[in-house]
Amino acid sequence: MEVENPGIFKLKCCVKNYDWGKIGRDSSVAQLYSKNSGEEADDFKPYAEFWMGTHESGPSYAVVTPVTVAQGENEVASSGNSLNLVNLKDWIEQNPSVIGDKVLQKWGHSLPFLFKVLSVAKALSIQAHPDKVLAEVLHKQHPDIYKDDNHKPEMALGLTEFEALCGFISPEELKLVVHNVPEIVEVVGSARADQVLHIRQEDGEEKSKEVLRSIFSDLMSAKKVVISEAISKLISRLNVKREVRELTDKEELVLRLEKEYPGDVGVLAAFLLNYIKLKSGEALYLGANEPHAYLYGECIECMAASDNVVRAGLTPKNRDVQTLCSMLTYKQGLPQVLKGVALNAYTVKYIPPFDEFEVDRCFLPQGASTVFPVVPGPSIFLVMAGEGKIRTVSHEESVAEGDVLFACANIEITAATTSGLHLYRAGVNSRFFGESNIKLA
Repeated sequence: MEVENPGIFKLKCCVKNYDWGKIGRDSSVAQLYSKNSGEEADDFKPYAEFWMGTHESGPSYAVVTPVTVAQGENEVASSGNSLNLVNLKDWIEQNPSVIGDKVLQKWGHSLPFLFKVLSVAKALSIQAHPDKVLAEVLHKQHPDIYKDDNHKPEMALGLTEFEALCGFISPEELKLVVHNVPEIVEVVGSARADQVLHIRQEDGEEKSKEVLRSIFSDLMSAKKVVISEAISKLISRLNVKREVRELTDKEELVLRLEKEYPGDVGVLAAFLLNYIKLKSGEALYLGANEPHAYLYGECIECMAASDNVVRAGLTPKNRDVQTLCSMLTYKQGLPQVLKGVALNAYTVKYIPPFDEFEVDRCFLPQGASTVFPVVPGPSIFLVMAGEGKIRTVSHEESVAEGDVLFACANIEITAATTSGLHLYRAGVNSRFFGESNIKLA
């Protein structure tokens, strides 16, 4: 089917109802999906992720005006008008110039990024994403579990306060855990604990990583009955401690995780990971082979176009403990939090150190407008709230909450509003195109 190319057009997008999602209309994902699709949200169903992109596990569909109306395998006629829904990847394959030469040359016809909104009611699994080499191996060995061969660096940008476990605690904090959490020592043994306590600064980073690898692997590989007994002792001890002192944030978190995932090794593993609380507008990026678990809140998420996850705790899903423990970098210390770079009075850009993606956050007050300059790659715009217009030189779309638009490469975009507009743009990282004048926050 031949379709008109207006430079920008709306997308119908996909929802994921994982059990950790917020329920019904309490979920921003539910609200966005309902407005995007026209379907009523189910008040008793979890709505976890809203997907925007070309990944085969949750593809978006272009709302296009046909030049020649024809009903093909990947086309769905819209009732009551002349618009059709066309699989976005298929449309890009038919119109490859829309993503720009450099993007096409490196990544082919699929968008290199996957754009999401997450509504998290309870913890996601302790997990990591494989690098490109490992992803190819895992996909070849277990294509039913690891469904693509791509790596998955990602970034989470808080819409609300957003809680996460991310990366391993410092060597100094690890020593405190050994001193203060006897249940972990019971699981891994006193010999492992002594190794932690005897780490010296002059031993170097590799020695510290080796000890951390040993204690984490022993913990994650312990028998369920051992873990269950240790957690039972831990919860009893913390409940007694609560009577005489205020618990730490990490201790309170562990009590919460135990209620969500009783007897799960991830409850103990949380002591070994950094507990991060992002404010709205702060972002956290995660490279390959870094452990993390999102805990609570709502965020914008952008990543390389992959759905590969290696899990080992806080989950009823498939666990691959051996792979996870062997793949991690065991880097220690707090992760970098991005504040973003202000491009103008309304727009902030977040640039992680990955070629595949970047994100712009834009708040337009009543009566304001702003320009998104020409970029050599494709973009996806998401309207989180408000109403307005998004236009190119030759085309204009009225937009409101839940609207998602695809913008072709090499087109200037103007956003305007009379009442206020809150939107996000995902695109290929500016640095990939050699735009090095923008600095990390």
